[in-house]
Parts: sequence; C-alpha cells; structure tokens
Amino acid sequence: MKDAVLIKSFTNGITLLMREDASLEEILQELAVKFTEAKNFFGTSTMALSMEGREVSEVEEIRILDTIRENSNVRIACIVGHDEATNKNFIKALQHMEKKLSGGDEGQFYKGTLKNREVIETENSIVVLGDVYPGSAVMSGGNIIILGGLYGEAYAGGTGREDCYIVALEMEPERLKIGDFKYKTNAKQSKWGIRPKVQPKIAHLKNGKIVFDPLTKELLGSF
Repeated sequence: MKDAVLIKSFTNGITLLMREDASLEEILQELAVKFTEAKNFFGTSTMALSMEGREVSEVEEIRILDTIRENSNVRIACIVGHDEATNKNFIKALQHMEKKLSGGDEGQFYKGTLKNREVIETENSIVVLGDVYPGSAVMSGGNIIILGGLYGEAYAGGTGREDCYIVALEMEPERLKIGDFKYKTNAKQSKWGIRPKVQPKIAHLKNGKIVFDPLTKELLGSF
C-alpha cells in the first residue's frame, strides 16, 4: 500500500503530502515514525508547514502539529500554502530573533493561543507561538513576535522605549502601542482566525507614528 503521508522539504519549511483516502490515524502513525527516524536530520529547527493532498480540519491540524512536536525537535512557526516565497522572510526574521535571544538578549517564548480576554505581561521581549484573539493582549517591555494572527492588542516597549517593534504573521490588531505611541484600528475585525495566506508584517515607529511594513530580515536586523 502507498504511504499515507510523505514528507518533503523546501526552503525554510516542510510539506506533508497526504494520501487523499488515508485516515487521520494512519497519517499520525506514519508521521510519528518518520519524524522519529529523521530527528537527527531535522535537528532543532524552526520551519513553516504546508499540508497537501487531503482536507484537514482545525482539530486534525492540531493533532498533526502535536505529533510533529512530540516526535522531533522541529518547531512549526506557521502553516502556509505551497508558495514558499510568501513565508521565507518571516522565517528568516524569526531565526534572527531566536539568535538574539540565545545570544544573551533577555526574552521568552509563550506557547498557546490567547483568548477569552487573556493577558500576558512581561518585562522582556516575547515570542508567542499562537494567535492573539480579539479582547486579549500581549504586553512587553521589549519586542513582540506573534507566530500567528494578532487580532487583539499588543503593547511593546512598555517602559517608553521607541526602538521596539511588533511582528505578526497576520496583522489585524484592535490596538497597538509602542513606547508612548498608540494605534487603534477603525476597521471591524472580520477575518480573525482565518489565514488564507501568510502576510507577515512589522509595526514600528517612524517619524513619530506607528507604521506597518512587510517583514524582511533586513528590516528586523536594523533594530
């Protein structure tokens, strides 16, 4: 019988080619074996994930991500389509941030989605591995990187620092604050939780205003 799932790599990411008639349990069992066997090959890495071949529900998606995490040292930063170019700058920027944190910069990672008006507050820079839903907030004395959608609130540079930034895979915030500068959207949030394509952006201060720019490694490296 043909494999239930094949793993192929592309620049900064991996693609799961799933057999259309394979059950989720078949796919999960093969993923567990294949990622365990390839643990040394992938090492400790941060990647984007693309899934093709069959429709995957949100619950199935979570189980697939859990299986990869439990059987490897691969951190899935985001789920994208098969167009790797849309995600390359975001992954490079994330790797840049991780190097800064591992090089001695104070910071932390938080794994999980913020909802039901949950709030995270820290004096250091923070990388959130999940979405920030409307009504929820991330508050940091440093920088904020959200590996998901920012649909709620984010406050960076809490001590009045103007050199901080906020990065999100999908940038549709209710409110932002960097240092003492505030931004509030006038648009009704209608797409949160739906990510048709990766559109990573960075919010930072320019000429006394919060501006949004497409994320590039070069831009992030200038901070």
